[in-house]
Amino acid sequence: MLDKTFLHKVRKEIIGINAKVPLIDGQKVRYINFDNAASTPSFRRVAYKVKEFLTWYSNVHRGTGFKSQISTEIYDEVHNLVADFFGANKDDNTIIFVKNTTEAINKLSNSLHLSYRDIVITTPMEHHSNLLPWRDKCKVIYSNLDKEGRLDLDDLEKKLKRYRRRIKLVAISGASNVTGYINPIHKIARLVHQYDSKILIDAAQLAPHRPIDMKENSNPEHIDYLVFSAHKMYAPFGTGVLIGAKDTFAENKPDYTGGGTVKAVTLKDVIWGDLPDKEEAGTPNIVGALALGESIKMINELKWLKIIKNEEFLLNYTLKELEKIDEVILYGSMGSGELSERVGVIPFNIKGLENTLVASILANEFGIGVRNGCFCAHPYIHHLFGLSDEEIARVKDDIAKGIYTHKYGLIRVSFGCYNSPSEVDHLIYAIKDIIARKNAGVDLTNDYKFDKETAEYRPKYKINYDRYFKI
Repeated sequence: MLDKTFLHKVRKEIIGINAKVPLIDGQKVRYINFDNAASTPSFRRVAYKVKEFLTWYSNVHRGTGFKSQISTEIYDEVHNLVADFFGANKDDNTIIFVKNTTEAINKLSNSLHLSYRDIVITTPMEHHSNLLPWRDKCKVIYSNLDKEGRLDLDDLEKKLKRYRRRIKLVAISGASNVTGYINPIHKIARLVHQYDSKILIDAAQLAPHRPIDMKENSNPEHIDYLVFSAHKMYAPFGTGVLIGAKDTFAENKPDYTGGGTVKAVTLKDVIWGDLPDKEEAGTPNIVGALALGESIKMINELKWLKIIKNEEFLLNYTLKELEKIDEVILYGSMGSGELSERVGVIPFNIKGLENTLVASILANEFGIGVRNGCFCAHPYIHHLFGLSDEEIARVKDDIAKGIYTHKYGLIRVSFGCYNSPSEVDHLIYAIKDIIARKNAGVDLTNDYKFDKETAEYRPKYKINYDRYFKI
């Protein structure tokens, strides 16, 4: 059952919740954001805290002035907040602040001393950020998925057995950014450790929706490495995090070298700094760290159980409504009994219509923001569509030539803790309206032109963005 008191409280905390956007008919309507898997809006409390802090902002570490001292105290304390939030033992683990999840995974890939004899096991369901950083450093093997796109744990164990002596890491997403599937990360961690390897969890999609406990390093279900982005956790101020064992980084030359990474430098040699300093080169994003710390406090205050219940209600409600519409195609297993194993992400298409056209109509005629395409997860989309190697090659060749007329993409609705049933009702109304017009023979592209550069349908009229925000 939906907790209306919780929903009212959290919606008051979202900046831009009442922002109005223009439609192609000249109306302005309140914007509905169903693109939270890409980025969430900011909590109001986070933005207020940032504004308050700017009075005291200064650079961190080694400054003797009061503002530098207070900034250093805050920056270091956020590292502790992150460790506590994810159950990371600070004696054994370091918390490294970076720009985002992508940089965090790249940093880890540069820190593991991988060779071409080493194996990293990952999966076809991963975001490109958990595929590409490994490919030029070692041999990458992919654990199989089932037809619905879920991880095949039996196949993972077979590969762990087969390549046991060469596996350096198993790198998997905590939750898919395409289907929302939640992987059983602790069960997988136990399995990985049984075969003497380590595990990385890309928690970019899981961290905003479920509590994560990394557990003690001695625990068989311990998560060895965890990465995530603050911009998906209601703190879009440019911070990401890598958490991992200190001994992974302790003896390494820093990934980036320069200011802040050293204790001493001569013209001939260098003494590197302690962790995490030596892995946070240059002036760090102090404001971004503060914002993340405040969002963590806010999530703790809202309570995980209430966040989860609200998102599960929306997921169940939306799926039930979409299942009633014959021309809507849903991807992945959508059984109601499995909803607890998914975060609030729904991928779909409308029969006979390109995903990019539908997404543009939703935005420009109904004020609904979704995302469409392949969501930086091309291999996963290929799998969900059941494409053959020949079809994949054809799509790839078309893209290389600038041809984007293929239909191998999806429309993605993704929820935040603040979305409401009335917003879902507007989405369902919009989808039904689009289908009704299509079935009536209306040319839905009349008001749009296809942009070959971006592979998007854009309104034919030019939008004056300066009227809404100007640099």
